[in-house]
Amino acid sequence: MGIIVTEKEYLIRHGEWIDAEAILKIQRTVIAEGDYLITLAEEFNHTLEEQQHWINNILRNERETLLVAEIDGELIGFLVFQSPERKRLHHTGSFSIMITNEYRNKGIGKKLLEVLLQWAERNPVIEKVNLGVFSTNYQAISLYKRMGFVEEGRKLNEFKIAENEYVDDILMYKLVKGRQLGRRS
Repeated sequence: MGIIVTEKEYLIRHGEWIDAEAILKIQRTVIAEGDYLITLAEEFNHTLEEQQHWINNILRNERETLLVAEIDGELIGFLVFQSPERKRLHHTGSFSIMITNEYRNKGIGKKLLEVLLQWAERNPVIEKVNLGVFSTNYQAISLYKRMGFVEEGRKLNEFKIAENEYVDDILMYKLVKGRQLGRRS
């Protein structure tokens, strides 16, 4: 699929099934940090075979994409965009980003998101890009707002962090084509 963007320090390209092991390593590392993710480390048990199967399914679906960021041949982060199976939701999809700790706050997440939005604009089916974010993840929320995402709703106390400690799930979206959202009469 080739390189999409080459920056001075890193490149962004479409992910491939051979990236499964490196993506799995990133997921395990980021999930173990425990910040801003639904999945706990003890819940994440993907095998390499399952990871390869997951990636192959994404690569076969025209409404989905996997982008990876690498430096000197080493994967340092990825973005995955997945679209629901239901036909009435085919025009939508949600993404998640994971970047290793040492490469955060260097513009890599923003660049991955820019490439996703360009891909979505060219995709013949995708019209709306969605995400969910912990209400305490101020840095991510700020980035999403700068990228044109708006809050669509909120699931109050959706995530239980500890006894009597809850966090809202902020739902955000950006239209990449199609009519403006609004209530139908």
